[in-house]
Amino acid sequence: MKIEQFKMERMQSTWENVVDINLSESGVHPLSLEELISQDELQEILKVGLGYSQTNGTPELREAIAKLYPGITAEQILTTAGSSEANFLLVWSNIEPGDEVIFMLPNYMQMWGLLRGFGAKVKPFWLREGLGWAPDLDELGSLVTKKTKLIIVTNPNNPTGAVLSREAMAAIIEQAEKAGAWIIADEVYQGAEREGKVTPSFWGKYDKIVIVNGLSKAYGLPGVRIGWIVGPEDFIKKTWPYHDYTTISPSILSDKLAQIALSPANKEKILQRTRRILKKNYPLLRSWLESLGDLCSFIPPQAGAITFVRYNLKINSTELVTRLIHEKNVLIVPGDHFEMDHHLRFGFGSEPDYLEKGLARIEELLREIR
Repeated sequence: MKIEQFKMERMQSTWENVVDINLSESGVHPLSLEELISQDELQEILKVGLGYSQTNGTPELREAIAKLYPGITAEQILTTAGSSEANFLLVWSNIEPGDEVIFMLPNYMQMWGLLRGFGAKVKPFWLREGLGWAPDLDELGSLVTKKTKLIIVTNPNNPTGAVLSREAMAAIIEQAEKAGAWIIADEVYQGAEREGKVTPSFWGKYDKIVIVNGLSKAYGLPGVRIGWIVGPEDFIKKTWPYHDYTTISPSILSDKLAQIALSPANKEKILQRTRRILKKNYPLLRSWLESLGDLCSFIPPQAGAITFVRYNLKINSTELVTRLIHEKNVLIVPGDHFEMDHHLRFGFGSEPDYLEKGLARIEELLREIR
């Protein structure tokens, strides 16, 4: 198996801890350990033996996750070292060379690269900018065939921050049912809505649904490295053995911290913090983007600390971001890392002063290029 370069992660891992200002992240400013746990909880953690955890996640953690999905049991959950491991396990355990997969674009490109590496025939299913980053449902119908094995969506979407309508969700399920295909729904930004209700889950709407989620984005806990897969019990039992070949188990400390984060006393408090950050910071970004006039255009995101912006300059997006790194010491994500050149993904989940400082430097370069 040969894999193609995961362009976004390669650039981020190279530069995110080197530049003065990193606006490439899609989550909010992370919680500190002090903010997450009480003194009593700290004393409990100090007594935890640093051995192996249960490989599918402790019963206590899986029970806490199960409460997020009405009607399921802990046996329908596999916990992983972040949602990225969940994505890897799902592709590895389900794809054989030649399998047909429908993949939403633009999107986080980990599964895209893995699918192609494992030999799948991947058909892009585009969110359309002209439709407000909604899908063309007629186009979806033309892509799905009797050979379609998986339909993969991210909702809320990365990088656009768009949320599928109920009509679109129903249409995706209808097409999956026609083909007998599984739907894999990455819902890691669920709970990070700027306004309105929490994005509805695909869970429970079709018998061949698998959900990926985790603590990295909406919960502001990427360093805890806890994700999970939710699916029918037999599907989870089939996927679990693949976990034995990767990380074996999540960290016992991460498992404990995840239990604390998902406890009834903390879960809503953490998600409210995320929404406060989004509501405070998005107007700063929106005002700045509007001040640029015809240099750019954008569709307001519905969820996540991200905005996908089209810019009106004759320069490739990776070239622009490379100049931004070297000339202004700022990192954002180029659109061609999502197969959409002449776009940029801005992360706005940081501290407001930090965000504004970064935007000022980006504006300098945009105007210099112009």
